Amino acid sequence: MDLVIPLHLGALHPVEQIATMVLAFGPFVVLGIVIYFRRRAEARDEAEHHDAPGGA
Repeated sequence: MDLVIPLHLGALHPVEQIATMVLAFGPFVVLGIVIYFRRRAEARDEAEHHDAPGGA
């Protein structure tokens, strides 16, 4: 498995390379997941609000 690793990482051990990538991109992945689920929940709440009897 020959991955193209940016040269600025230098000669890191493969485990160090993976850890570096996870630390660099992991927070953005988690943020995307949180945004996805929050938007789903808000859309569901909004739909329930409009479907409720006597709702606006």
